[in-house]
Amino acid sequence: QVPLVESGGGSVQAGGSLRLSCAASGRTISMYAMGWFRQAPGKEREFVAGVSRSGGSTSHADSVKGRFTISRDNGKNTVYLQMDSLKPEDTAVYYCAAGPRFGGVASKEKEYDTWGQGTTVTVSS
Repeated sequence: QVPLVESGGGSVQAGGSLRLSCAASGRTISMYAMGWFRQAPGKEREFVAGVSRSGGSTSHADSVKGRFTISRDNGKNTVYLQMDSLKPEDTAVYYCAAGPRFGGVASKEKEYDTWGQGTTVTVSS
């Protein structure tokens, strides 16, 4: 497992942007598929975006497609989630996750075995 620490959350008005970062320590993230999930109050945690080990493949949930972009910098051991055109319904705690999937993008919770503590994003209308 690789310790993960998220940052970049905060409060923003609808239409604004935030960039979340997920920094790993101890082991290089190039060995892991990485993803972002979120959990809104009273709802189950859901997949937001995922990226393959190399960064060559990404996947985004339909609800964020065209507005959010996941990327990774293996040299900096960091994964990013650029969030643009934010909506109030994007309000949630956002979690970074790492998983052992060798190829492609992992989009299910069970494919991830290491989770960060989460960072809160609040979007006001």
